[in-house]
Amino acid sequence: MKIVSVTAHIVNAEMRNWVFVKVQTDVPGLHGWGEATLEWKTRSVAGAVEDLAPLVLGRNPLDIEQAVRAMRKQSFWRPGAIGMSAISGIEIALWDIAGKHFGVPVWRLLGGQVRDKVHVYTHLGFGDMRAVYETDSVDPLVERAHEVLSKGYTAFKVVILPYVHAYAPRKAVSHVERLMAGLREAAGPDTEIMLDFHGKPGSVATALQFIEAVAPHKPMFVEEPIQPGDARGMRQITERSAVPVATGERLVERSEFEEHFHLRAMDIAQPDICHCGGLLEAKKIAAMAETAGMGVAPHNPLGPIAGAAALHFAVSTPSHIIQEEMVGAVPWYFDVVPSPIEMVDGHWKVPEAPGLGIEVDEAECAKHPFAPEVYHTTNAVIGDGTIVDW
Repeated sequence: MKIVSVTAHIVNAEMRNWVFVKVQTDVPGLHGWGEATLEWKTRSVAGAVEDLAPLVLGRNPLDIEQAVRAMRKQSFWRPGAIGMSAISGIEIALWDIAGKHFGVPVWRLLGGQVRDKVHVYTHLGFGDMRAVYETDSVDPLVERAHEVLSKGYTAFKVVILPYVHAYAPRKAVSHVERLMAGLREAAGPDTEIMLDFHGKPGSVATALQFIEAVAPHKPMFVEEPIQPGDARGMRQITERSAVPVATGERLVERSEFEEHFHLRAMDIAQPDICHCGGLLEAKKIAAMAETAGMGVAPHNPLGPIAGAAALHFAVSTPSHIIQEEMVGAVPWYFDVVPSPIEMVDGHWKVPEAPGLGIEVDEAECAKHPFAPEVYHTTNAVIGDGTIVDW
């Protein structure tokens, strides 16, 4: 059995473009699908898939680790976020092929079942990124929280920090505290609320001031309190925070995670299966996290193939805590990719179909061609005109 083609398929989902990857074998009818979505880098990732394809053509698709090594080592330049996303999409598709070939769900090949259901959370506003990033008053936040809870979720994430820099204005800190208090009152004591700082604070001190403000309202964790890559700064925050600290969605090399694990610079790791190199690499990162006494809560606001991959990862990974998802981001979500994802009482059920349990309707995909994503960065300017992180 050999790989005969690798192709990228772009599907515009209104607020982002999904990048699906199809790997075709020389066995009639046997192919696999993966996802390599990387917002605002869509055409770059699709090009990287095309560039990497010659390194896997002719290989046995069941030799997954060898294929990944070829793409990472024989392309000479370090892949970076764009290249690693392309590699991830191809790697996930190889697991789909393997599961179909052996007639078992992918989680069975990743070590088997370690849990009976998978706790999940979504964002306020679901797939509407304007709602995610541009809602900054109590009433609409509460309304969106009730909408999420009415759909059966028991956990959600919000992005409510204003744009700040290396200093936290008292007015801004007080405003975030009011928003968090309103959300906690609306959601009740048992709903898990995650607060994504999105790397907005420009200093450790700024991040800690916001954490102190929201701590009384018991968020499950605060995410990316500062920009990624500063392991020493993350350690300072983790040591002093009264709230568990999560990060990792923008770390794409295992070595980047290793530094954070070594320093105990987080409480929860958040690798993205579509960016870190795929399912096997995510499993290795999760094992490192477990060794360091940490859980994993993988990042995934992406498309339906990414969701299916995350489900199989969660079923087979002991250190998994909770799964981010974006099911229903568009009304036709399951039209393009019929999926095994089924939620009951805020948890995904364990799938039983071979492979990832998906099939892509390419005709439906073609109805949603590439369109430029919305750039929210144009709003990330503070009062004196300084451009800041968003």
